[in-house]
Amino acid sequence: MTKKGYLLVNNFEEYDDPELYDKENESYLPELPLLIKWVSEKPGTIIDLACGTGRVTIPLAEEGFQVVGVDVHKGMLEAAQKKSSSAGVDIEWLAEDCTDLNLGMKSPLIYTVGNSFQHFLTNEAQDELLRSVNRHLEDEGILIFNTRFPGAEELLQPPVEEYWRSYQDGELTVDVSTISRYDALEQIQHYTTIRKYKDRQAELVDEKRTNISLRYVYPKEMERLLDLHGFKVLNVYEDWKETPVKNESYEMIYVCRKIR
Repeated sequence: MTKKGYLLVNNFEEYDDPELYDKENESYLPELPLLIKWVSEKPGTIIDLACGTGRVTIPLAEEGFQVVGVDVHKGMLEAAQKKSSSAGVDIEWLAEDCTDLNLGMKSPLIYTVGNSFQHFLTNEAQDELLRSVNRHLEDEGILIFNTRFPGAEELLQPPVEEYWRSYQDGELTVDVSTISRYDALEQIQHYTTIRKYKDRQAELVDEKRTNISLRYVYPKEMERLLDLHGFKVLNVYEDWKETPVKNESYEMIYVCRKIR
């Protein structure tokens, strides 16, 4: 674990191949319109926490906004640096633990997307993250983040391999499936992701497995947690199109204001 205990060692497995991460995620940008809406109202340097390879950071910079990208994973940051240089945008990339930021600046808006909040697995880690964010936000600053909704369908899956999706990687077809096991006492879902690489004849030529553990937080629990750390919840959405959250939602997008 890190010194704050928010990332188990095996939680890095899903991010140890930045090229693979981008193949599967780079084109997915549902967050951008909502972020642009809020960033446009809060001029200044924006902070992207757990920015990864810059999936959202770089498009925001290309829109003309000043953004700082922060991540604990140096391999992802190196990939982000190469991508921003190729794109011709000026972004400062910083390798820091999000639970113990020391950026030497305050921002009008901090965001973390990709359900990164779920990587903070303990109460202590969540507390340290929100304290760290609060210290780096200006008065009345905005925090935006998302996390998966802890619904029964999401958590009570049988621990068997389930097909998720397929995509093309050159001449190979990659079939992606997952196995999940939920620890109700810890509120942590343990996932194994299985990627099966098949040739044109649908013959298996390679298989890769990665593990990740994600913490789930219930809505009222999150409301209390945010209030404890000086945030007022302005809105909770089930998607980035600003649809109000409901019992059947799969995700929660929080827009919060620092009030103290």
